[in-house]
Amino acid sequence: MRFTSETSSDGVREQLFILGEIPGVLWTPDGATGTRPLVLMGHGGGQHKKAPGIVARARRFVAGCGFAVVAVDVPAHGDRPKEQEYDRIATDNQARVAAGAELAPLIASFQELVARRTVPEWRAVLDAVQDLDHVGAGPVGYWGVSLGCGLGVPFVAAEPRVRAAVLGLGGALASAGSAARITVPVRFLVQWDDERVPRAQSLALFDAFGSAEKTLHANPGGHGEVPAFELDGDVRFFARHLG
Repeated sequence: MRFTSETSSDGVREQLFILGEIPGVLWTPDGATGTRPLVLMGHGGGQHKKAPGIVARARRFVAGCGFAVVAVDVPAHGDRPKEQEYDRIATDNQARVAAGAELAPLIASFQELVARRTVPEWRAVLDAVQDLDHVGAGPVGYWGVSLGCGLGVPFVAAEPRVRAAVLGLGGALASAGSAARITVPVRFLVQWDDERVPRAQSLALFDAFGSAEKTLHANPGGHGEVPAFELDGDVRFFARHLG
């Protein structure tokens, strides 16, 4: 793990890093020492590790709870190189949708493909970040919606260090099997008028989670219209479950 830059503002330290071929960013409280909870965040499709929604939540988790937060660029996003295979699939999917195919199954299939790479990558990121003196091996949470949900469900199912997860804007087509293996507390966000993920698929994914504690938070609006107040709920959720 190699740090490439460091800045600080409003009590939050931001460090950019490279782990192998993975570009990432770590946020921690200024002057942090010792072990603390860590939240790994998965960005949405077409976004990157420092998308506005990621940064806003990361800074709240750090400043409000004293957590560490890490986010990395998913393959073919942000500072990572383009992938010919992914570009070909995206072009094919656009043509299929234009010809009348349903969008949701195509998204699910693509996310399942990308997850085969991201799950081991994110586990390696956890290893490296938790080895730092100012993070340590504390409890881990996961936050991810849209693409971050499609990749996050198999990650949370595979990673025993995760104790709680905020997920949402995803469906059951590719994730139901992994969701059934998740038993940690889950906070699940649904947009009732989501144009990308059919409501029935979102509700089916919520049903599939094996968690004894899971809560559904539904709001009117389209895929990218999660209300700002849900951030407050995310903060309270992680504060309760990660301490």
